[in-house]
Amino acid sequence: MLLLANSEAYPGFETSIDLLKKGEHGLDAMVAGIAHVERDVRVRSVGFGGWPNMLGRMEFDAGVMDGSTREVGSVGAVPDTLPVAALARKVMQTLPHVMLTGDGARRFATETGFSIDETLYEDSKRVWWERLEKELGPEGIKQFPDVPLAPLSKTITDPERVRDTTVFLCSDARQGIHTATSTSGWAWKYPGRLGDSPIPGAGFYADSRYGAAACTHTGEMTMRCSTARTVVLALKLGYSLGDAIKLAVEELAELTEGFLAGVVIHAIDAKGNHEVVNFRCPGDIAYWYWDETMSAPEKRAAKTV
Repeated sequence: MLLLANSEAYPGFETSIDLLKKGEHGLDAMVAGIAHVERDVRVRSVGFGGWPNMLGRMEFDAGVMDGSTREVGSVGAVPDTLPVAALARKVMQTLPHVMLTGDGARRFATETGFSIDETLYEDSKRVWWERLEKELGPEGIKQFPDVPLAPLSKTITDPERVRDTTVFLCSDARQGIHTATSTSGWAWKYPGRLGDSPIPGAGFYADSRYGAAACTHTGEMTMRCSTARTVVLALKLGYSLGDAIKLAVEELAELTEGFLAGVVIHAIDAKGNHEVVNFRCPGDIAYWYWDETMSAPEKRAAKTV
């Protein structure tokens, strides 16, 4: 058994470990851990601690994938709901669909017993409004929200520059390899924007025969390259884990147009190996790791390429 997650997974990482030790299905263990991350205001890119869109509304994305069956559940731009990874799991378990978005996802949440949550943290609301006043000026703020939003898109993540996601990947007691994601998305994103977190193949992918991968930061790039699927497909074709990630990084590096920034790839293989690689993200990137030989999880440094 092993568990790998990004640095912001700390509120729920040990919960997932405890459930894996008890023999729980890996997806159930990871979703339970992510639920703690989603409700912790210290984590500013996921759940209640995240940042709103340009209109001051919270929209959440999440995805889960069972690597043994390759079933996927996914939700995007979900309002009024904090445990969105759990909602994505419910989509997988209940519906013939893979993805629900927006009001439809919220309707499904109500039908399946999810509460309507207060999702806009007061500090996030304050920072958003102060930034909006600065961008629009006195006359523009009087007309808000009946103003063009597209001209604001170049400042959507500045100064907060939040482009992270919570990603969990595991190998469980059943030798299943699975992955789960959750995010509130970019700060000040255009309403309705989806990143890679709910997109299978881009932000996450798992196949218990070979391995799993999940990405954080600039989803616009990993959607264009199907980065998570590239890693797992390369493993299927016989690449080592390091070479599989190298191939995915090379594809990202080939992009020369559109919005370009950094990506972090988290990956595990069916042989028990793991790797986390930072491609062009500023600063030091860390992640959490645990396997059944360890008495406690460790926070480790990602490899920079």
